[in-house]
Amino acid sequence: MPALRADARRNEQAVLDAARALFEQAESPSDVSMDRIAAAAGVGKGTLFRRFGDRDGLIRALVAERTGPLLAAIQSGSPPLGPGGPAAERLLAVLEAVIDAKIDTVALSLAHESGTASPYTAPGYEATHAVVSAALRDLNVDGDPDIAAHLVLAATRADLIAVLVRTEQRTRAEIVDAVVRHASALFGRTPRGT
Repeated sequence: MPALRADARRNEQAVLDAARALFEQAESPSDVSMDRIAAAAGVGKGTLFRRFGDRDGLIRALVAERTGPLLAAIQSGSPPLGPGGPAAERLLAVLEAVIDAKIDTVALSLAHESGTASPYTAPGYEATHAVVSAALRDLNVDGDPDIAAHLVLAATRADLIAVLVRTEQRTRAEIVDAVVRHASALFGRTPRGT
């Protein structure tokens, strides 16, 4: 792929910055339209479509930008989030990190998970699923660890996080604690700190 011109790079960054800010302020993903993003970025709407293809492409770019450091930490960082530590600790650290990321980006995560492509085939989900599945396999969980990983990660879906945070007014700590406790029950361990 050819390198972007300096002005194109600036425009792309302006679009990403504007979209990120709009999603951070949004109550609903539908509050963030391509028109609003273009206006906030100070570019024409066509610039968004030329660079990102469509709204889903822009959302995928934002999610990749946001989750890149998290995925790097999960795949090659230090334990407990990265490889090399006990499987139970890693599983719990990954779940906590994913929940934190979703809480921090609720509207963006909702937009991503409800977009045209399945969230279950997104690179970030597939990478996280592989780590959770491997941890469950290492913990000798009864049944299929791949299916169990999907079930555990279902507790981190953005639509559930949105209801817990916005409707039920649950705190980050309450959500993380509940998910960690239920995930721990799958492999017969006591969650950390109890």
